[in-house]
Amino acid sequence: MIIDLPRFMEGERPYWSELETLLTRVERAPDRRLSFQEVQRFHYLFERVSADLAKLVTFSSEPELRRYLESLVARAYGEVHESRRRSRGLEAWKWLHSTLPRTFRRHAVAFWVTVAVTLAGTLFGGLAVAFDLEAKDALIPEMFANHRGSPSERVAREEGRLDRKGGHPVTASATQMAAFSAALMQNNIGVAIKTLAMGMTYGFGTLVVLFHNGVILGVVSTDYMMAGETRFLLGWLLPHGVIEIPAILISAQAGLVLAHALIGWGRRERLRQRMRAVSGDLATLIGGVALMLVWAGLIEAFFSQFHEPVLPYSAKIAFGLLELGGLIAYLSRGGMGRPGEEDPA
Repeated sequence: MIIDLPRFMEGERPYWSELETLLTRVERAPDRRLSFQEVQRFHYLFERVSADLAKLVTFSSEPELRRYLESLVARAYGEVHESRRRSRGLEAWKWLHSTLPRTFRRHAVAFWVTVAVTLAGTLFGGLAVAFDLEAKDALIPEMFANHRGSPSERVAREEGRLDRKGGHPVTASATQMAAFSAALMQNNIGVAIKTLAMGMTYGFGTLVVLFHNGVILGVVSTDYMMAGETRFLLGWLLPHGVIEIPAILISAQAGLVLAHALIGWGRRERLRQRMRAVSGDLATLIGGVALMLVWAGLIEAFFSQFHEPVLPYSAKIAFGLLELGGLIAYLSRGGMGRPGEEDPA
């Protein structure tokens, strides 16, 4: 029972204000984890304000104060009992919105190494074909044998697939495209996982795979450009390639992170500690790669395979550039919403 209401309010108001401040902070940043001490304090304040509300029930002369405390208690109750339901969705959103791009930036040096090695391979392949066109047959593996022929003939074949009766462009059925998309995803994700696993060779295997992929890219790109089929090349490659190629680079980035943990340059921890420290980042990077390759597989099967006259090359190129801009913005700016939380070590 409260004997002196003004004194009671004066003594308890700091606790009410503290709970209100803590609730506001939690509601504005629902993905932020409270420390153990903060959780303890929150629980204490929740119980104390609930007890104060029970004491005020008999005071009909203070309806506004009672409503204020009822609101505080209701908000606190909601945070306690609803946070568990929201946590899964919030964790997934936080991972996609913040964790993945921050992890990528935290290992940016490894990514730029993968870019440099791939560009070196691309330059090598391009120069090899530019100086000796017959090198194409030696450098392109059997699985890409369809690129060993004349680029102009392939373009004419792709653009000239017409129905013999109506003269309309021939397109694959939805079932065929779905099967092709699934095969692409399975193959590309397998390549990405192998590229990551090659980090177990202290990064040497990862770099070899990157250089080899760069050589193939350089050979094919230069061959099409020398044949005057640059528009076809960009229209065919950009829509899925601007996602697929960075995905492979990020998987190689993860492989180099793994290699660095194995080698332990500049680190005093034991191997087990180093591996434990990077395991979360490796899982995050390869998870992001899988999502990117699923998207790339869908685009390659349902969009990239359509050429003029079905789809203008300008539209396909514009779509690819839009994807690339979005990916760059996401990886470079994702998770930078609040000051002081950028790229924790």
